[in-house]
Amino acid sequence: MYNKPIIVFEGVEGSGKTFHINNVSNYLKKKRIKFIQIREPGGSKNSEKIRRLILSKRNKFNQNTDLLLYLAARSENLENIINKNKKKIILIDRFVDSTLAYQHYGMGVNKNIINLLNKFLLKNIKITFTFLNIVNENNMKSRLSKRKNLNRYDNFKIKFYRKVQSGFIKIANLNKKKYLKINSNLSIQTNKKIIIKKINSFIKWKISQLIKQNYMV
Repeated sequence: MYNKPIIVFEGVEGSGKTFHINNVSNYLKKKRIKFIQIREPGGSKNSEKIRRLILSKRNKFNQNTDLLLYLAARSENLENIINKNKKKIILIDRFVDSTLAYQHYGMGVNKNIINLLNKFLLKNIKITFTFLNIVNENNMKSRLSKRKNLNRYDNFKIKFYRKVQSGFIKIANLNKKKYLKINSNLSIQTNKKIIIKKINSFIKWKISQLIKQNYMV
């Protein structure tokens, strides 16, 4: 069992999720709190190889191949990183919700197949909390236009991202207690404060849990 929270940052391209997970990472470093930060696809050595394959603009895979490549990268992370760091806070840039949002809501892959494969891979692993970053289309376009290196997933039509973000929101609405929607159209400083406040609640919760455990020894 995991005795530290697994916290995920989700959202479409240009939503600010990577900025905010990096900000939380810097915050935890200052607090000297042990954590692991990974991204999907990517993270472990083999997952990074798969990431380059998936995101290369030279490649064009069908939706089923895309799904299986993402899950292969996740399998490597689970085996080589997540399962070996059960006593550290784990921060993940994209996870199972991205698979549903992109591959099901965006590309039309059967939802039951995705859920079955994720269940097979994750086993007893459960996500503690998810920050869902939401962005309007104008800001998303503006932010993507400023990126120097666009990957394959940065070049879809706006209709695709619209379906993906709608999928994210549907997923979040099914379990509102474990999600916090971040309006990425607001100022960065406003959202940084909102997210750090929530992160602090997890830190305090874990401290109280450790105190209880010590009393029980």
